[in-house]
Amino acid sequence: MKANKTGFDRIIHATFNSMRGIAQVWKYEAAFRQEALLCAVLVPVAILVDATLTERLLLILTLFIVVITELLNSAVEAVVDRVGAEFHELSGRAKDIASAAVFFALVLMIVVWVAILFKPAFFS
Repeated sequence: MKANKTGFDRIIHATFNSMRGIAQVWKYEAAFRQEALLCAVLVPVAILVDATLTERLLLILTLFIVVITELLNSAVEAVVDRVGAEFHELSGRAKDIASAAVFFALVLMIVVWVAILFKPAFFS
């Protein structure tokens, strides 16, 4: 039986698990790598753009929402693939729904970025 960690030991253990998860998703998921690189480019843009602090935080927040959603999508795909390689309607549905979540996160990101970066065009 595995001993439950508590306090600071639990935090350290959870951090190592998270880092291992990031390494795994980087290794096996091209979509995650693409979105992480998109963040590497767009976070500096969000910091440098002429915007309020709130707008900058919204720009960065939407990027993190995309990455978080992609992580959850990758987790769903891994679990479904672990269960079995044969096609099952519910497996396909789970993967499609998780993919749809990523799609909506990307749409949200695009809408927020366009609205903030091109706000003079919208309000003139």
